[in-house]
Amino acid sequence: MAVIRNEVFSCFVFYGVLLVIKMYVIAIVTGQVRLRKKAFANPEDALRHGGLQYHREDPYVERCRRAHINDMENILPFLFLGAIYSLTGPSLAVARLHFLVFFMARVLHSVAYLFALRAPTRSLAYTVAQIPCVSMALQILTAVAAYA
Repeated sequence: MAVIRNEVFSCFVFYGVLLVIKMYVIAIVTGQVRLRKKAFANPEDALRHGGLQYHREDPYVERCRRAHINDMENILPFLFLGAIYSLTGPSLAVARLHFLVFFMARVLHSVAYLFALRAPTRSLAYTVAQIPCVSMALQILTAVAAYA
């Protein structure tokens, strides 16, 4: 098995894979809630599970779906930024802090979304997760500005 020699990149890969797994979990939760609530987005699925009356929206299914969409809107840019940032030579401790803060904030964001935690829990988690992303973006731009 090949070993990734860049410690910062290895750390990024660890948190990046955990985030992708978290996205899969949210997708599975959404599907399970659809089945439990019998609220299907497609008529063919509704027909398979009891009839066209189940081709409908459900508020909790929509909440789960929005949590998943929000993950895609935020985790995908993090995966790009984190990968490039890892190549700029940051210290392992600082990089790990960036990755850990983003990961923990996104987990909290998902929990707040799925369990409808009281405001402003979700928006605070979102904001905290943006801090390492903005930091990484600025550091990347600083590292490459001379080549623009």
